[in-house]
Amino acid sequence: MKTIFSIAIGFCLTVGLALGASSVRGDYIEARTADVFVGACFANSEVGATGELAVLGWKITKGTWEGVNLDGLSVVGAVKAKSTLGDIHSSPYPVKSILIVDEKATPEQRLALQSFAKRMGGDLLNDVVRVSYLPIELAVEGGNVHSATAKLTAGTLASIETRSMSGKDHVCANAELWYLPLTKVEHAMPAFAVSHNFKGDGLDTKWSSPDKASAFVASFQYRD
Repeated sequence: MKTIFSIAIGFCLTVGLALGASSVRGDYIEARTADVFVGACFANSEVGATGELAVLGWKITKGTWEGVNLDGLSVVGAVKAKSTLGDIHSSPYPVKSILIVDEKATPEQRLALQSFAKRMGGDLLNDVVRVSYLPIELAVEGGNVHSATAKLTAGTLASIETRSMSGKDHVCANAELWYLPLTKVEHAMPAFAVSHNFKGDGLDTKWSSPDKASAFVASFQYRD
C-alpha cells in the first residue's frame, strides 16, 4: 500500500510540474526613440534628451507558458521611462507600460501572455497601467532569425517596420552597437526603423519615430 501511495504521489507531482512548465520560442522586435547602432558623437547628443520610449513585440511560434499552449500568439508592450533606456549612467526608472494582447487568445491564454511578457520584459513591464486586446501581426522576412526586415502591427495602437541597414544610414563615422536589446533574446540584428509608432492611451504620450537606426529583430527562447 505504501509503495502504491508513493507512486501515486510521485505521478501527481510530475503531472503538476508538467502542467506548470514553461518552454517557448519565437520572434522578437523592438524599436525605441534613440538610435542603437550609431557613432558616439550622435549617441551622446541623444542620451538624456530622447530614447525613453519604446515598443516591444513577441510572437510565440511554439511553446507553452505555465502549462498553457501559446502557439502562434503574440503580445506587445509599449513603455515610457524616466530617461534614455539603456543609458549605463542613469536609471530609466520609474517606467510605465501598457500591454497589447492578441485578441485571438482565449481568456486563459490572455493571462498567460501577460505573465510571459512581464517575465521577459522584467522591470520594464512591472508597472502595467493598461491592457488592450487587439489583432497582432508580427512577421520576420522569410522566417529568418538573422533577418533585419520585419513588421509588427498591434491594431491601430502600435507598429514597427524595419529593414537592414546600409552605409547611408550612418549619421556619423565609426558607427557601432551603442545599446543592447531591452530583453533577453538570441541572434539579435540591429535594424533601421522605417516606421515606429504608438498611438494608444495610458502613457500620457504618443509618438512617431521613423527613419532611425533604432530597432532590433531577434529570436527568443525561454525554458524553465
